[in-house]
Amino acid sequence: MALMFPRLAHNFARNGNYPTDEITLERTLQALTPATSGRMRICDPCAGEGVALAEAAHFLGRDQVQAFAVEYDRERADHAHGLLDRVLHSDLFDTLISRQSFGLLWLNPPYGDLVADHSGASQYQGSGRRRLEKAFYQRCLPLLQYGGVMVLIVPHYVLDDELTGWLSNHFADLRVYGAADSTFKQVVIFGIRVRRQDLVRASTSQVRVHLQAIGAGQQQPEEIPAIWPWEPYLVPSVAGELEHFYRISLEPEQFAAEILRLRGLWPDFNLHFGQAGLQPRAPVRELSRWHLALALAAGAISGVVRSKSGRVLVVKGDTYKEKVRKTEFTEDEKGNVSEVRTLTDRFIPIIRAWEMTTSSVNHGQVLIISSSPASIDEAPAAEELVATSLFNPGQIVMTAAISHLVETGQLNPASVLKRHLAGDWGELCDDDRASNQLALTHGDRLFSSYDIDAGDESRLWIITEADRSYTTLLLPSDY
Repeated sequence: MALMFPRLAHNFARNGNYPTDEITLERTLQALTPATSGRMRICDPCAGEGVALAEAAHFLGRDQVQAFAVEYDRERADHAHGLLDRVLHSDLFDTLISRQSFGLLWLNPPYGDLVADHSGASQYQGSGRRRLEKAFYQRCLPLLQYGGVMVLIVPHYVLDDELTGWLSNHFADLRVYGAADSTFKQVVIFGIRVRRQDLVRASTSQVRVHLQAIGAGQQQPEEIPAIWPWEPYLVPSVAGELEHFYRISLEPEQFAAEILRLRGLWPDFNLHFGQAGLQPRAPVRELSRWHLALALAAGAISGVVRSKSGRVLVVKGDTYKEKVRKTEFTEDEKGNVSEVRTLTDRFIPIIRAWEMTTSSVNHGQVLIISSSPASIDEAPAAEELVATSLFNPGQIVMTAAISHLVETGQLNPASVLKRHLAGDWGELCDDDRASNQLALTHGDRLFSSYDIDAGDESRLWIITEADRSYTTLLLPSDY
């Protein structure tokens, strides 16, 4: 199938779409092989007319493949609707798509510099030249499952030090070839997404140097072979259900179609809001202090509470579960001692109240009531951390998973953060420690790994970006 009429190719390029030529597409597909069993799910987040992904789906076995795509241009999206299973007419940065949901990521992103008013500019993280190709790579990488295959098609000059570092840190078995048609100076990059700890450092360094040389124009990439000489890349079967794949905002036409489908904006208004004006019934008897405490801890009573004395509090209650460890030693008749460890769930209520009484000396303070016997030491001030550190950590942030562990009292990250800033990199191999020491001199990224005891979690990572703008605390599963 021809990708497009030659007379239209120039216009498509001018509109920001650089389609893959037919010969390169055919040769690229020869590098792929389908999973031996199960369904496959593939995605093209910049699909154009959807032809490339449709060809990939047919090559892998159309009955066993679900093809998903995102396309910004309306006409191209309408055309892709007829070829693929699900297509979103949307800006990729205005979508919500489940992470690690696809076994094949076909990424031929828009080419050019990232302007300040682009929707992805606020989400871009990097210190090198701000390019659209790099912004789309960052957005799309989490969509690919571990063990999944990436096909990245970009101009060779985009392969700067930053992008090549990302690629070599995220993918194994990287191969790069020049496109059969050199009109757009494209290279085709193949790779298998793996976790960082599974990468072989020696081969990673060699691949990175090779990619940098191609990006700088010092080496010419070999043209993609007509017959694939290597073992093909296996597109794995789906690892889980696709929970989210939709556009966040609605176009006017989509909004109008939805209203028409529902036969009005609020077809069930009375059902949902007809009872809103009724006063709730009072309890049979006055709540005791025990009932009040239980309701507060369960979150049943929240919001602004006023006492008879005039005190005003903004109250929020919550309950979390913690594991209580118990170790017992038993001795048998022969004197052998055995150890038995048990974990028991313990529910901890915690109530927070924001003092809003204007006449109170504690106005604006947050009061915390909890039954947990454990006390959490306050983290040192940012100024204290910076004063005692080997480098500037920038803004210190944490992922949602780490924040949950801190809020529930399972983790106090102050000690490991001090170790990271002092150059104690934790449980790392000698090569990673040496890389961190070089990074202190040359300004590269710093990485630490620490053993922790926080519920089911046993490992915490800390990463300081190369430009020292952010230091992030995260779990390995967040990466």
